[in-house]
Amino acid sequence: MKFLPLFDRVLVERSAAETVTKGGIMLPEKSQGKVLQATVVAVGSGSKGKGGEIQPVSVKVGDKVLLPEYGGTKVVLDDKVKIKNILTSCITSLC
Repeated sequence: MKFLPLFDRVLVERSAAETVTKGGIMLPEKSQGKVLQATVVAVGSGSKGKGGEIQPVSVKVGDKVLLPEYGGTKVVLDDKVKIKNILTSCITSLC
């Protein structure tokens, strides 16, 4: 199933939580924090500006972004949980 967000919406997939620290210690699920980093899966066409022209979205598929801790809408596609966000709710793009 293909999912295409509308306007300035962005569909992202959260990165997996780290289960092992850099020192090699295994982390139980309860102590793993919420992952705020995600990869952009699909992007809408953009939003309309004041003059009616479409302003394209500044991220593209494959970009890594930081998300706020709360917000977005959960969407389940192909047994994977993905999050639909409005572009303004993405904090930053990671280079």
